Amino acid sequence: MSRWVGSRGFEVEAIRLDGRALLRVRQYGFLVAYCGSVTEVARHVDLDDLVELIPFPPGTAW
Repeated sequence: MSRWVGSRGFEVEAIRLDGRALLRVRQYGFLVAYCGSVTEVARHVDLDDLVELIPFPPGTAW
């Protein structure tokens, strides 16, 4: 699933919970909110501050 991080310890992750697609917002590992839309995420985090983390396949040398 997709994951974004920002300053001040925020992390936003796309998850499935009880069959629903949600965005989980955490700060320093603590749950802040489960959001159903990006608009809801923006209430907690500055969206301009987020960057996507892209997982590379194992064994990829950079």
